[in-house]
Amino acid sequence: MNPAFSVIWFTTLSGAGYGLLAAIAMSVLVGGQPARALLLLWLLAMAMITVGLLSSLAHLGKPLRAWRALSQWRTSWLSREGVASLLTYLPALALGALLLPNLIAANADTPAVRGNAWGIAACILAIVGAGATVVCTAMIYASLKPIPAWRHRLVLPAYVVFALLTGVALLAAGLALAGADARAVAGVLAIAAIAAGATKWRYWRAIDALALPATRGDAVGLPGRQISVFERPHTQDNYLTREMGFVVARKHARRLRVIAVVLFGAVPALAALIAWVIPASAPVVLPLASLSALLGAVVERWLFFAQARHLVTLYY
Repeated sequence: MNPAFSVIWFTTLSGAGYGLLAAIAMSVLVGGQPARALLLLWLLAMAMITVGLLSSLAHLGKPLRAWRALSQWRTSWLSREGVASLLTYLPALALGALLLPNLIAANADTPAVRGNAWGIAACILAIVGAGATVVCTAMIYASLKPIPAWRHRLVLPAYVVFALLTGVALLAAGLALAGADARAVAGVLAIAAIAAGATKWRYWRAIDALALPATRGDAVGLPGRQISVFERPHTQDNYLTREMGFVVARKHARRLRVIAVVLFGAVPALAALIAWVIPASAPVVLPLASLSALLGAVVERWLFFAQARHLVTLYY
């Protein structure tokens, strides 16, 4: 498919934003991290989520009617994603309100929310809401039967892992820049980077060996027959050829895959290891790791769309 950059930015930014929101909520549950840093990171997470959702509207044919999509939540994963994203704003705002008094009181660290029932509920609901929204986003693509590469069982885990990877990378960078001890978060970052690399490599190998479940003969109503195309079915490009007929050369795909794995896998894992061994290097290496993870996620997401083959291309 021909990737629309609005969708690439939406899935990357919103995924990172929800991952960061969940990581902040977990940090608040544990306690001991600088309140000012967590509040600033919370603002970043809310901004990324909002910008990501607004960019998704640019991909709609009639953005002013986007509200109508929310009514189809019983059958549409797109509608469920919209509902989940709006509902997640409620615990997310409560999480921000939980951080704000600590900042005003000039407390150095955010205390754990043990004994604070509504604080614990806000953190847990923020984590659940962020995870549910990312799952709904993944299922928008994993539910499409005409695109076999998106129906693969690793599509959903990959979306969740990348949200966790980019969110934790941003949390580690923010804590390191605030002068906090980010070694524990760096350890989680290393695990997430390795998991993302392994998941995507298995997915890429699987789709390379994946054939379309139909042939051109099936497409034109002649099953079992070898059909050759000697003339295009139309005189000019149309929506299907522009959106669905996009092909990435195999050599370019291999090169981009290596670049993506280095950016979102090798660099963050190595940076996390350096930050763990040499804590003084964390303010330098962890922000670089977060930037690298985000760039790698953009390349990975572009490949996810560009390498998807729609069954409609059998007609062309």
